[in-house]
This record gives sequence, structure tokens and C-alpha cells, in this order.
Amino acid sequence: MRKLIIAIDGPVGSGKSTVARRVAELLGYTYLDSGAMYRALALKAIRRSVNLDDAAALETLARATHIDLQRATDGQRVLLDGEDVSLPIRTADVSRGASHVAVIPGVRTVLVDEQRRAGSRGGVVMEGRDIGTVVFPGADLKIFLDASVEVRAERRWREHEQKGDQLTLAQVVQEVHDRDLRDRSRAASPLVRAADAVLVDNTAMDAEETARVIAQLAHERENG
Repeated sequence: MRKLIIAIDGPVGSGKSTVARRVAELLGYTYLDSGAMYRALALKAIRRSVNLDDAAALETLARATHIDLQRATDGQRVLLDGEDVSLPIRTADVSRGASHVAVIPGVRTVLVDEQRRAGSRGGVVMEGRDIGTVVFPGADLKIFLDASVEVRAERRWREHEQKGDQLTLAQVVQEVHDRDLRDRSRAASPLVRAADAVLVDNTAMDAEETARVIAQLAHERENG
């Protein structure tokens, strides 16, 4: 049975990380969170007081940074220059920083090469915003995961609450709108659904239901 490269793309709050992690568990695959790489670079930039609007400085920083994604019992461990930053990269500040870092073409070139290296052997579930269109356009199974803006914003708000971030639901709704605009309009690898991607709308589905739908699709491709 061949091992697939599964690409899951979608907007913020669509549940990509949770779903991709669960799909990997169901299939016995490795979960790779491409967004974690941008978060890790954003964290390093913030720590070093690098201007997040300075494209040249951020590209230079990216080329001098080593980011590893390792399989762990809880899904994935993110190492930034050898330091485990799996938790620090999940703060609201780093999330906002990552959305700025991710629009820089030079940074994306560096990190896309790393993502391809990490997933090239198959047996992986990789999620992000350009996996099926740019990183792995030849992926065996492409999923575009989506949900209504209201549902996505509520999910993000609950995530912020769990982390202790003091944000109102209205603020998060605006955050999601702004993030959607940046992701869909950026010059480098904008968020779009690949022509051959399967659309999975999980507005009315929880993460487990969504993951099982995708795992079934994967089984059909494995045996096809």
C-alpha cells in the first residue's frame, strides 16, 4: 500500500491543525504543520527586534535559521535552532507576526524548500495555505477545508480564551476578516483552492467527523 502526500489547505479557523493531526493519527502518517515554520521565524524575529515589515532583514533571518518539525506523541514538536518552541509560537503576538512574515516572497522561498524536504518521502499530512498549490502541487490527495466566517472566528476566540488572551469575540471576528484579506490577496502564494482539491466544509462538523471524512478519502486513494 503506497504512502500518500496529503495536502490540507484552508483559511484561518477552519480547523486545519486539529484535523490534520487527527488524520495523521488515523492513517499512521506524520503530521507536518507548515504554519509552525512561519510562526517559529516570527518568534525569532520578535525576540531579536527585527522589523516585521523589513522584507530583506526577514529573508536574511530565514536563511540563517534552522527549523525542524519532529513527530511527537501529541502531534508535532517544533525546534527553532535546536530549541523546542512548540508552546511559545502559539501566542497571539506570534500569530499576528507570522501573518506578516508569511507574505514575504523571499521568506516563503526558503521555507517552502524546507517543507518539501520534510514531506518528500510520503506518508505525511501537511497543512497550511498553499500546500496543494505551491508546496506539493502533485500531492496524492488535496483537501480545501473551510467553514463560515462566524464559526471560524468563534473557534479562534475559544483558542485565545484557553491561552488566556484577553480578546473579545468582536475583535477576533475582525482579526479573521483581516487575516482572510491578507491571505487571499498576498502576491506570494495567495490562499486559493487548488483545481483538483476536494472541498470539505466543516461548518456543521466537529474535528473528529471532519478527520474521518478525509481519512476515508485517503484510504480510497491508497487502494486506488
